[in-house]
Amino acid sequence: MKQINVVMSGFEPYEGIDVNPCLEVLSALERDGLAGFAEQDRLLADAQVTIHTVLLPVSFAKAWPMLLETIERTHPDIVIATGLKRAARGMQLERCATNLMDAAKPDADNRRPRRMPIDPEGPAAYWTRLPLRSILKDFADHHIPATLSSDAGTYVCNSLFYNLLNWAATKDHVIGGFLNFPTVNEQPHPQHGLPLAQQIAAARDVVHETVRYYLEPSSGEILLA
Repeated sequence: MKQINVVMSGFEPYEGIDVNPCLEVLSALERDGLAGFAEQDRLLADAQVTIHTVLLPVSFAKAWPMLLETIERTHPDIVIATGLKRAARGMQLERCATNLMDAAKPDADNRRPRRMPIDPEGPAAYWTRLPLRSILKDFADHHIPATLSSDAGTYVCNSLFYNLLNWAATKDHVIGGFLNFPTVNEQPHPQHGLPLAQQIAAARDVVHETVRYYLEPSSGEILLA
């Protein structure tokens, strides 16, 4: 049986957010994994998927080193970083990480970099390697609202995403990407938030489709435009 290690990261509690989806969703996935998918998907029948999770501070200086420490300890095949987009209606799939820090507000360390490169020697941007096309199809089949985002902004989320893809670019057969959760809203709302159970289902879809892509890669599953 093929062993596939997945690392998922989220950020620590956000100011003004009562229920942090990063914490709740990642806890559910680490506990339950891809329960039920192996019976439904022949491709996963001979794969053992283990999900490791880590919560990170909203810090330019500390978030990536903490994620890297988890990566070096668990040797993942797939790394999916997650964050929170307060204004989002549904799940938000990030397509691009840019080599720029430009903070409109201080991070957890009271640091506020302005118009600085993340890596002065690095490329201007990296594209995600998540199979966005198949993930969006799963979301549509399961009636999960979702959008594609052109980039992850210029705050800590983007910095973490860029560092992750910068690291993954030097590795063979490692997939990395980033998605944002909306706020948790248990009541149907036309503009903001999704129920927690729906967010857990969405994250499980992301892991499932990424594992499938890892086992049977196809460039057609990547959607960048």
